[in-house]
Amino acid sequence: MTRNDRRAWLKFLAASPLLAGALPFASAPARRASAATRPLGSAAEALDVFELRDLAQRLVPPAHWGYLQSGVDGDVTLRANEAAFARYELRGRRFVDVSHLDLATTVLGMPLATPIFCCPIGSLRALHPDGEVAVAAAAKTRNALQILSTQSSYPLEAVVAARGGPVWFQLYTTNRFEATRQLLKRAESAGCPVVAVTVDLPAGRNTETAARLRREDTRLCSACHTVDAQGEPRLSLAAEPMFQGIDTRGLALTSASLSWDFIKRLRDATTMKIVIKGIEAGEDAALAVEHGADGIIVSNHGGRALESGRATLESLPEVVRGAAGRIPVLMDGGVRRGTDVYKALALGARAVGIGRPYAWGLGAFGQSGVERVLEILALEFRLAMVGCGARSVREISADSLIARG
Repeated sequence: MTRNDRRAWLKFLAASPLLAGALPFASAPARRASAATRPLGSAAEALDVFELRDLAQRLVPPAHWGYLQSGVDGDVTLRANEAAFARYELRGRRFVDVSHLDLATTVLGMPLATPIFCCPIGSLRALHPDGEVAVAAAAKTRNALQILSTQSSYPLEAVVAARGGPVWFQLYTTNRFEATRQLLKRAESAGCPVVAVTVDLPAGRNTETAARLRREDTRLCSACHTVDAQGEPRLSLAAEPMFQGIDTRGLALTSASLSWDFIKRLRDATTMKIVIKGIEAGEDAALAVEHGADGIIVSNHGGRALESGRATLESLPEVVRGAAGRIPVLMDGGVRRGTDVYKALALGARAVGIGRPYAWGLGAFGQSGVERVLEILALEFRLAMVGCGARSVREISADSLIARG
């Protein structure tokens, strides 16, 4: 069955109450609303990112959906990321001339239409055949920053070509620096100005939700993955586009022996600016500055690293204090609305990353779905600026927020 055939079949079934039970990650009101409304005929019809989520869940196979939606352990941190935004209220201001708004910003020398960027997610062809290339084309249309995963399912060069300009390269450290050096050189050659090194997964993780949904998938994993003797998916770096030409024997994506010396080694090995992704403590922010980092991304891997129970929004203020204005601080995790973007900026973030929302758009409609997610969030963000009397990103401050007790 083709993708269009599947969408037509879903339109026929959409009104069935049986489908409401197929949305385990949606709230009860969201499931009822999804079952009661006509399914989306195009990305342009989506009113919020959740409508794209619901359609993507119906189109994406269960195992691949589980990969996208899973946190670790009991998904406590994943849920905390989203819930944290509700702890802040926006303080509206009136009689401010908001007839001309400037949503643009610049991050490490890169001018962007809005402070909303696309976080790295690996293996995006699991959600749509065009994968990372579709995200790049959408980022080009919306002039958004894209950070490309080490585990991209398309070659870096193809993604850069689709973006029509530079992307940032997300780096897993690996356990062998010579392989890391080769990844860095390839990113440099492709024109990447920044490497975002991920440091929050030094020794694996426990993704229960992904494993649980994999049980529901009747397909053979060997159809699109390397599998082990038990038929379970197994990472094969040799088959990954970024590892072509690299000796992957004994190579792992991460290393449990990682220390701050790694940042110095990166500095000596590349001309790219270095952003550390996965900082959550103020002390580590200060150490990042001390060891020569050019920027920080406050991140807990979308709730997919340590089951800390602490949201990135809760970590953001202390990381901003630790950086003390010396380097820019970005953040990701749980962003679902433009008001979430506004709140993160008010707490000191320079830019705000989205992951699952743009992946929902990708799974639902490919490039146009990603574009629609960026458009929706930008509209909501703009309206938050209007309501709070902020005429530019520079005017957004903590004065706009009221923290609940």
